Amino acid sequence: MPHDHGFFLLPAPRHITWYEATFPLVTERMILLDPRTPQALRFSAEEFKAALQAKFDASWSLTASAAVPAEKIGMTLLVMPEAVPQPQGYHLRITPQGITIHGHDAAGVFYGLCTLRQLLKQVAATTDIELPCLEINDWPDFPARGVMLDVSRDKVPKLQTLFHLIDRLAGWKINQVQLYTEHTFAYHNHPEVWEHASPLTGDDILALDAHCRDRFVELVPNQNSFGHMERWLPHPRYAHLAETHEVFETPWGTTMQGPFGLAPEQPGSIELIRSLYDELLPHFTSRKVNVGLDETIDLGKGASKEACEKRGTGRVYLDFLKKIHADVSRRGYKMQFWGDIIIHYPDLVAELPCDAIALEWGYEFDHPFDEHGALFAAAGMPFYVCPGTSSWNTIAGRTDNTLGNLQSAAANGLKHGAVGYLNTDWGDRGHWQYLPFSALGFGMGAAYAWCLEANADVDVIQTISCFAFDDPTGTMGRIVYDLGAVYQVPGIPRIPNSSVLFWLLQDLPKIEDYQDRVSTEAFRTTLANIDAILDRLDDAEMGRPDADLVKREIANAGRLLRHACLRAEQLLTQDESPALKADLLADLEEIIEEHKELWLARNRPGGLQDSLARFDSLLSAYQA
Repeated sequence: MPHDHGFFLLPAPRHITWYEATFPLVTERMILLDPRTPQALRFSAEEFKAALQAKFDASWSLTASAAVPAEKIGMTLLVMPEAVPQPQGYHLRITPQGITIHGHDAAGVFYGLCTLRQLLKQVAATTDIELPCLEINDWPDFPARGVMLDVSRDKVPKLQTLFHLIDRLAGWKINQVQLYTEHTFAYHNHPEVWEHASPLTGDDILALDAHCRDRFVELVPNQNSFGHMERWLPHPRYAHLAETHEVFETPWGTTMQGPFGLAPEQPGSIELIRSLYDELLPHFTSRKVNVGLDETIDLGKGASKEACEKRGTGRVYLDFLKKIHADVSRRGYKMQFWGDIIIHYPDLVAELPCDAIALEWGYEFDHPFDEHGALFAAAGMPFYVCPGTSSWNTIAGRTDNTLGNLQSAAANGLKHGAVGYLNTDWGDRGHWQYLPFSALGFGMGAAYAWCLEANADVDVIQTISCFAFDDPTGTMGRIVYDLGAVYQVPGIPRIPNSSVLFWLLQDLPKIEDYQDRVSTEAFRTTLANIDAILDRLDDAEMGRPDADLVKREIANAGRLLRHACLRAEQLLTQDESPALKADLLADLEEIIEEHKELWLARNRPGGLQDSLARFDSLLSAYQA
């Protein structure tokens, strides 16, 4: 895409043939559902019906009866694995006489209808409504194509936000969603951990699970179960389960104040995790569970030091992993776990439970998906590749890194036989990025996970504009693409998982470290670029119901980026004048007030104060 007919599709299908003829979308036609499985197709067909009615005021109805006269049938939906051999695949054919969709399974029919609805969206609502005739044969590269959303640091989205996001992701043929949880599920037996977090409840998960099932999306529970327990361990009831409460050195050359992770040799640790699974898992129909186990960075620095010295840190880690696996398996679940720790102990990879799924994550364009994928594949270990949207710690993303990371994951996942592709969107250090800045990563991740070959060279800007922002002009796609590129303009070397503009607003390294590589002129150029990008906001023609909110989110992100440039100039010129500091303070206070309102528009209040606290050091610098 694009092609001679001027249509875009997300994902672009692997095989498409266009014909010169058209099919008139006249009203009062019928959609014939496969008489053998009409209920499995009903929701998918109703979604198409609603789209047709909303845009063209064309009223179609459903039937499962083959006795209806052929001239009354506008579309036929059939599950035919003998005609479409690939699971989740579909064959879509539009002729002058009507539309047929054959799916390998009900999911395949749904995906065919998703493609059809995208075509419908781009047809002009004129007196004579016609669809172009075509033939599509399509199926996915990866059986599992997921998105993981961080709902613990610090945003817990409103239920309606999640419903709308799942609708869009499902339309892009995403079939797995995970909500990363540390402390933001309302565990009845552990209220002190989540009481200020506005957590997701059992009611919420049941509603989300049902919403996902209708759209052939598997909602997979995700509860970290080893590291990242810092919201639990400061509480007196759990303090004895911590690996350490002292300061410890991290693998990144920094220090951190404990507590952080569980002490795996403490019997109460596995008992705590079991109690969490007892409450959480029954709310999901999925028989998979992501148990986390990543970044156990304090392991061996406290309570388990002797065990790690005696048996080896990798062995202590693996033994706890196996305890978790035994519990999950006993419950009838397949365990997913992050693979970042075990990959450092390649001799132990072969000892992993072969019925678990390793999640190979990495968020830079040059992450060694090839090397790590080869290691899991050689051990016969099922694994997913897990890239990211590159939105966190950036304000507006890192466009080039996003696309490089997403494509590399897909290419190397295919090379080594990965069984899934899980695109991640994290909320580190206050979750300052707004949801629209994850859209480019979500959309292109969906495209590459579906069929890398067909989507590697698509027009990213126009595709994202059309399907993430409902803006056919391409303006919104261009804005998020370009704002995601401004982090490079200052000329500072790449900082993994972040950008210098973000760090200028938080606890940045001393800017003196970069004195020989940056200048005030570079930041002024960056500021001018930001202004030029934001000047195009009024040109956007979004059809989204939240279009005004999206524009406000984009504008405030732009103000944050502008403020970072102004802060850099102040630091470089060492200007401590009260007038300048007062101006910077007033600007930042306005940004923060808007940040509060934007947060509450899509998210629950829990976590907001933690996010706002990340501004404190900058506010103090201006008030000094």
